[in-house]
Amino acid sequence: MNALAWPELLALTGHFMLLSLLAVGGAITTASDMHRYVVAEHGWISDAQFTSSIAIAQAAPGPNVLFVAVIGWNVAGLPGLIATLAGTLMPSTLLVLAVSRWAAQRRESLGVRAFATGMAPLTLGLLLATGWVLAEPFVRAPDQRLGALALIAVTAVTMLKTKTSPIWLVALGAVVGALGGL
Repeated sequence: MNALAWPELLALTGHFMLLSLLAVGGAITTASDMHRYVVAEHGWISDAQFTSSIAIAQAAPGPNVLFVAVIGWNVAGLPGLIATLAGTLMPSTLLVLAVSRWAAQRRESLGVRAFATGMAPLTLGLLLATGWVLAEPFVRAPDQRLGALALIAVTAVTMLKTKTSPIWLVALGAVVGALGGL
C-alpha cells in the first residue's frame, strides 16, 4: 500500500470521477481503464492485486461497486478508498438525480428510446473489455493458459446457449481457482 501525496489522491479522484460518467451498466464496465490507470500507468498496485480486489469485492455481499473501494484501499489505504469511492459515486449520482426526472417525463419519446437502445452495445463492449483485463494475466501464463481459455469458452457457451444463472459459473471459476487452475 502506497502513501499518495494530495495531488496524486486528487488525480485518482478525478480519474474515477471521469470513469463514473462512462460507467453505463455499472462501475465494473470501466474496470479495464481503472486497471490501465492504477496498474499500467502508475504502478500503484500489481495485476494480481487488481484482480484480487475485484474478486474479493464481488464475492462479498453488498453492492457491486464495492470493488472500487477495495482498489482504492490497495492503492493508498483509507485515503485511497475515499478517493476512488467518492470519485465513482458523486458524478453519476448527481447526473442521475438531474436527468431522471427529465427522462421519466419523456420516456416514450423517440430520442430517449434511441438513447436507451444505443447504450446496450456500449455496455456490452465495456463488459467484454473488463473480462479481458481480468482474464489476460491467466491467458498469458503458460501453465494456466489452457485452463483459462477452457473456462472462458465454457462460460461463453453456457451464457449464450442456456438460461443458467451466472452465479454457477462464478462458483465454477472459484472451484477451478481453488484447485490451482486446470
